[in-house]
Amino acid sequence: MVTLSMKKSNPPVGRLRQYALLLACFLCTSSYLALLGLNYGIQMTQLLPPRPKPASRNSNSSNYYAISTTDMEISDEEWERLQKALVWPGPDQQITQLNLSTSPVHSTFSIVGLKKSYKVGEKISVIITARDHNKNLKTYGGDFFKAKLFNSKLKASVYGEVVDHHNGTYSVVLLLPWEGQAQVFVRLEHSSEVVQILKKYRESSFPRSHYNGHFEGSGPNKIRISEVVQCNLKWGAEGSWRKRNCCCEYKDIKTGTVWQCERPKKLSCDKLVHHSRGGLESPLNAFENHLFTKKLTNVAITGDKININVLPNTAGKDLHKKEETMVFEAQGTTERCRSGLTTPVPAGFYFKDVWKSFVCNTQQFNSTQMGNCLKNKIVYLLGDSTTRQWFEFLERSVPGLKRMDLHTPRTGGPLMTVELKNNIIVHWRPHGVPLRFSKMLITDLHYIANDIDEIAGGPHAVVVFTIFAHLVFHPVTFYIHEVAKIRQSVVALLSRAPQTTVVIKSGNTAGVKNIFQSDWYAMQLNTVMREMFRDIDGVIYLDVWQMTSCHYLRENVHPGPVIIANEVKMFLSYVCPI
Repeated sequence: MVTLSMKKSNPPVGRLRQYALLLACFLCTSSYLALLGLNYGIQMTQLLPPRPKPASRNSNSSNYYAISTTDMEISDEEWERLQKALVWPGPDQQITQLNLSTSPVHSTFSIVGLKKSYKVGEKISVIITARDHNKNLKTYGGDFFKAKLFNSKLKASVYGEVVDHHNGTYSVVLLLPWEGQAQVFVRLEHSSEVVQILKKYRESSFPRSHYNGHFEGSGPNKIRISEVVQCNLKWGAEGSWRKRNCCCEYKDIKTGTVWQCERPKKLSCDKLVHHSRGGLESPLNAFENHLFTKKLTNVAITGDKININVLPNTAGKDLHKKEETMVFEAQGTTERCRSGLTTPVPAGFYFKDVWKSFVCNTQQFNSTQMGNCLKNKIVYLLGDSTTRQWFEFLERSVPGLKRMDLHTPRTGGPLMTVELKNNIIVHWRPHGVPLRFSKMLITDLHYIANDIDEIAGGPHAVVVFTIFAHLVFHPVTFYIHEVAKIRQSVVALLSRAPQTTVVIKSGNTAGVKNIFQSDWYAMQLNTVMREMFRDIDGVIYLDVWQMTSCHYLRENVHPGPVIIANEVKMFLSYVCPI
C-alpha cells in the first residue's frame, strides 16, 4: 500500500528514474560498442596488406597502380622480403640537371695493388669511382655498372659482380681462371639518375607497350569483316586505360589475369581471333630523354686497361699437362648437377668458347650423347623466343629430330619436333599475353601456369620455363602475381609427380638499354623469380645471366649460337647428371 501510494503520489519521478536507467544502459552499450569497433578497426588496419609505393605523379604519368598483396596473391611477409631484395640505392631527390648525373667520361676504374703477374686461381680487386659531368665525386650510389675479365684471342671471359658502397664508389672482385693474359672491362649501363627514372615508370600505369587485337566475324550480308583495335593488360581496379569505347575484357579463370581490348565498332567481344604486338610509347620528357642518349648509356669507362699476366698455378698439378688444361681447378667440381644448388659469383667462365661451370659437373655433349640423354623424354619448353632458341638448337643437334607441321607460324609456334627411334618429343609454346610477337592465334597463347597444370609429369617429363623479356614493360607487382601462379602450378606438379625435372631459365641480358627493355628491369625480375622459388624443393634455377653478360659477343636478347650451345649443354647436364 505504501509503495502503491508513492507511485500514485509521484508518477513523474518514477518515469524519470526509468528513463535515466535506460539512458545509462544505452550509453554503456554504445561506449562498449564504440570501443569494440575501435579495437576491431585497429585490428583490421593491421591486417590490411601493405601496398607497393606508387610512382610519383608527374606531367607524363598521372596514373599509378595501387596493388595489394592480395592482388599479387602472396603473403605480407613475402612482399616485405621481395621489397628488401629489390632495394636499389639512388638520389634522395629527383635530379633535374644533366651535369649532376653520372658521367661515363669522367668515371674511372683502377686495379688495387696491381702486380706484374698472377697465378691461375688468384683474384684481383677493382675500384670504380663515379663522377658527374663537373668531375665531382658522386656522393650516393645507384649507378648500374657491369664488369668482366676477358681475353678475345682465347675466347675467354668471366663475370664480376659490382658492389655498391652508396658513396659514389663501387668494387669488383674478379677471378683469374685461365693462364695467359686478361683485361678488365667496365661499362656504365645506366646512371643512378636513369635508374631512378626506370623505377618510377616501372610502377607507373603508363602503357609503354601497346598490343593489337584482331577481331574477325560476319558482317552485313554475311561478308566476313575484320577490325584491329588496341589491347593491353588490366592491372588494378581501374586498369591503365582511359578509352572512349572501353572495353572487352577477357579474364583467365585460373590465373585471374585480365586482358582488355577496345570495343570494336562492328563486331562483338567474342570475335577476338588474333593477337600481335603494337607500338611502343615513351613516357619520357625532354630532360629524361637526354639522360638516355647513347653517349650516356652502356658506355665503357676508362681505367687500367692493361694486359694482366696470369701464370699457371702448378701447385698439385702434373707439369706435363698441356697448356689448355692449365685453367682454374675449381672448374673440375665433382658436384652432381641437381636441384637446390646455389649460384656462386662467378658461376663459371668461358675458355675457348666452352663454359666451365663452378656450380656442378657439366658435360660437353656431342650430338649422339644429346640423343641418348633425351631418350624416352618429353621436353616442354615454355616461355618466349629465348626458349625457342633452345628448341631450334636441339632440332639441329639431336640426330633424327624432325619438326612436325602444326600449321603454326615458324617463330610464333606452338612447335613440336619428334624422334621416333629413341621416343623423343620436344614441345615449344609461347606464354600468354602480354607478349610482343607477330600476329598469331590468341587461342595458341597459354599462361605458363595453365600449361603446367595440364602436364602429368613423371621421370620422362622435363619442364623448362622462362618469363622475363616480355614482362619488363609492365609493373613488377604484376610479374610477382604471374610468378605466384606459376609457383602454385609447379608445386602441384611436383606433388603429383616428384620425379619430374623442372628447370627455370633466367632472363638474358639484352642489347636494348632504354626505357622499354633495360637490363636493369630484367635483373630485377631475375631477383623476384629466384627469391620466390628459393624454398621450393625439386626446382632447378639455371642462371644464364652471367653466361650472357660476360661473353665477348655483343649482348643481345637472342644470344649467339655459341652461348645457346653452352646454355643447352648446361641444361642437359641437369637432365642427365653424372
